[in-house]
Amino acid sequence: MAQLRIALAQVNPTVGDLEGNADLIVDRTRRAADAGAHLVAFPEMALTGYPVEDLALRSSFVEASQRALERTARRLADEGLGDIPVVTGYLDRRPVSQARAGMPAGSPLDAAAWLHRGEVLIRSAKHHLPNYGVFDEYRIFVRGDTLPVIRVNGVDVATVICEDLWQDGGPVSVTSTADAGLLLAINASPYERNKDDVRLELCADRAREAGCALAYVNMVGGQDELVFDGDSLIVGADGAPLARAPQFVEHLLLADLDLPAAALEPVTGPVNALDGTTITIDHRVVGESVPPRYRPNPHTAVTPLDDLAEVYGALVLGTRDYTRKNGFRSVLLGLSGGIDSALVATIAADALGPQDVHVVLLPSRYSTEGSVTDAEELVKRQGLHSRIVPIRGMVDAFEAELDLHGLADENLQARIRATIWMGLSNEHGHLVLTGGNKSELATGYSTLYGDSAGGFGPIKDLTKTMVWALARWRNTQTGTSLPFLHPFEQEPIPEAIIVKEPSAELRPDQKDRDTLPPYDVLDPLLVDYVERDMGRDALIAAGHDTALVERVIRLVDLAEYKRRQYPPGPKITAKNFGRDRRLPITNRWREVL
Repeated sequence: MAQLRIALAQVNPTVGDLEGNADLIVDRTRRAADAGAHLVAFPEMALTGYPVEDLALRSSFVEASQRALERTARRLADEGLGDIPVVTGYLDRRPVSQARAGMPAGSPLDAAAWLHRGEVLIRSAKHHLPNYGVFDEYRIFVRGDTLPVIRVNGVDVATVICEDLWQDGGPVSVTSTADAGLLLAINASPYERNKDDVRLELCADRAREAGCALAYVNMVGGQDELVFDGDSLIVGADGAPLARAPQFVEHLLLADLDLPAAALEPVTGPVNALDGTTITIDHRVVGESVPPRYRPNPHTAVTPLDDLAEVYGALVLGTRDYTRKNGFRSVLLGLSGGIDSALVATIAADALGPQDVHVVLLPSRYSTEGSVTDAEELVKRQGLHSRIVPIRGMVDAFEAELDLHGLADENLQARIRATIWMGLSNEHGHLVLTGGNKSELATGYSTLYGDSAGGFGPIKDLTKTMVWALARWRNTQTGTSLPFLHPFEQEPIPEAIIVKEPSAELRPDQKDRDTLPPYDVLDPLLVDYVERDMGRDALIAAGHDTALVERVIRLVDLAEYKRRQYPPGPKITAKNFGRDRRLPITNRWREVL
């Protein structure tokens, strides 16, 4: 057996910030070297950030990525870190000498590189390109056909990239043929509910298939509507968990592994993979086996978060990174005294700190006294910046010039509020947060250019019932040490807000139930129709009321034009309103005629 101390650098890069991301790589490599690691690995596309989307189609950006990789290799050596092998993801393209039919020269590659002693030792590229859900990588990448196997400290380490683990065949299926002692997977795998359990099971299955231990390093951070949760891990050849990093925070996961010593004669050359493709095993050596120069490092084994904590952590991280990475110092939202804006304000306070959260109370002639006092109580508990701007006079001025009635008059109030938010945003540089939830977005229960106006929607992928569940959960966390929570001294959301019957307060005695079914009935139907793509007959067969099915389908289908104009927000379900679900606005197909 041979010993290998591996460091998995779970970092938070920013798309396009090549210099800043290179700084991350150098900094974490130094920490890994100081800890005695033989090898440090970074996530997929750590140098460029992920996903780069159509930036991959710009030659200028691809060339900048290639130059940044070479500079990073030299910089590591110049700073005394050249002896530790570094594995990182970056953006490359296929050179002319490697052109293949169907894979034209110059096509972009989702690539991985080993850096050692000032040089790029070897390059490879992702073989399986995902083309589902939020991914459309066939559009911008060509696939790789190499399995690099690098001998480090007497252990042969094979390297694959993210989707190569999730699909059968390809480089993973020839890892056992390569006699690798460790399979290293670098990843940018976005979060969705319950994915941590699926991820662990997948890694265990692939380790058993490859016949060796598996190290899985994942990105952490928010990128537009995607949130990467980290959750890097290591499993043994039998699939048993050995080490695991925390979720939603940067972390350097160190582990000491006893692994099979490399064979005297390495396996090289082309091998037929299980998916019918040919994978070339490319073997290199970076150093001879040396005795351990450190005390054994106890494996980190973090207990995964429970479901509600996971979801909340994703919302906080997604909101923080969207705000900070886009250059905003603060956020602003309308605080109505209702549950949605209360949860958004709390997420923002956890993400940025109460000092950077500004709320505006905008009472109208239909606002109840309780709504105003409840909002003021939340401000007091959380220490937010607040101001009150009554809108009755503004509404009266519009109504004096326009003859509006019913829904048009109700929407006028919402649009006046949005005008105030956007005006204050322009004046002070705040990012406006919207408060719409998935139930409202699905059914069109919102005002275009009114409550849907803003730059980011923290709860747009939460059903209304989940909004309540998270509000109650957050109130139980006072005094806990979760790293993504602000230490409030008391429950941040007043109980009166949580138990209040929801209302838009745009007409006298208005309640959501006047327009929508009860949320505990509506939300399961929406999950089945939106997230599971069940049609009318399947929904009825699943036990949903026929009349309700037909009504809700019509509401959802007609609201597509509103959703297309809604700001981005963190994806936490298997299918969100965004990259996941792409339906035409102009569309005469109806499940219900």
